[in-house]
Amino acid sequence: MNEGRSCPLAYRYKAADLCREPRHVSEDVLYIIGGLYGNPYALDEIEQMALAEERRGHRVKLVFNGDFNWFNASDSLFREINNRVLDHTVSLGNVDYELANPNDGAGCGCAYPDFVDQGVVERSNTIMERLQGVAGDHPDIQKRLRLLPRYRCLLFGGLKVLVVHGDPESLAGWGLAHESFVAGNEAQLAEWFAGSGADVIASTHTCLPVLWAGTVEEHSRIVVNNGSAGMGNLEQDPRGLITRIGLTSPRAEPVAGIERRGLNVSLLPVAYDLDAWLPRFDQLWPGGSAAAVSYRSRIVAGTHLGADSIVFPSTVS
Repeated sequence: MNEGRSCPLAYRYKAADLCREPRHVSEDVLYIIGGLYGNPYALDEIEQMALAEERRGHRVKLVFNGDFNWFNASDSLFREINNRVLDHTVSLGNVDYELANPNDGAGCGCAYPDFVDQGVVERSNTIMERLQGVAGDHPDIQKRLRLLPRYRCLLFGGLKVLVVHGDPESLAGWGLAHESFVAGNEAQLAEWFAGSGADVIASTHTCLPVLWAGTVEEHSRIVVNNGSAGMGNLEQDPRGLITRIGLTSPRAEPVAGIERRGLNVSLLPVAYDLDAWLPRFDQLWPGGSAAAVSYRSRIVAGTHLGADSIVFPSTVS
């Protein structure tokens, strides 16, 4: 197996199986949190955001759709992140799967496509190897991770919200990546929506945000990819992003948002304490380390994307 480029068969599933038994949600707001990447300060801020909503009378459900581990390569931070996250509704990302099931030959399990530089792939495999060493000293957490599902389907506001990590075919799929929307993936989206019966698909994994709205089988559908909750997503912007799905609009100003069929779907910024996180990151991953080379500049300054480049209006029939 080509470590970091391919993925185990256990990552695979079929769109038709994903929303057969949706779980009813009684809360008023969903926070879908992908790519926390072991950042405790981002988690602090998300919890404060949820408290602010609750003070306004909105009950919030926190839903983590994977890769809540990554930079937390110390015993104390590994336990803190997992213990805090696993108190909520959680599904696996490839990182968490590989921590629970090491030595399957998948490396980081990222399933990186060809356009990702090989150096990125190798550094991710190195990060995973180190983090697996930490996880091996916490078998109780590994056991809890092994019990998590690979996806969830939630019935919210009378609509089906499919929560995946990658895409509706694979835990580490890139079919809902920003790059896929730029290239044009309407036919594949139509197939996934028709197969799953979902009204909203929420994803993460591929690290860049997306908000798409279109029509499939005469019904409005939405795709939202929050990029990363634990590091910057936009140009010169170190804030993380989470997906908020609510029956009302958010009070905080979203980076992008849309309303369809009674739901408000927004990408909300996570303005965590970067000044507190950066020294801890540097201690764990000093200059020249795999995580520092791959991620430090993004943590400080975000990505190349402008906010206007993450929204994809389209019509699909």
